Amino acid sequence: MAKPTRKRRVKKNIESGIAHIHATFNNTIVMITDVHGNAVAWSSAGA
Repeated sequence: MAKPTRKRRVKKNIESGIAHIHATFNNTIVMITDVHGNAVAWSSAGA
């Protein structure tokens, strides 16, 4: 049986971006976007 192939993660090289922070009582979400508003990375801390 053949081994399953992995998808390689493509690194996105952006020169500048915007950090959007959405904070509530239970959760905090941080999203990094490029200048056009396209999400590059996001992270959630909390529930």
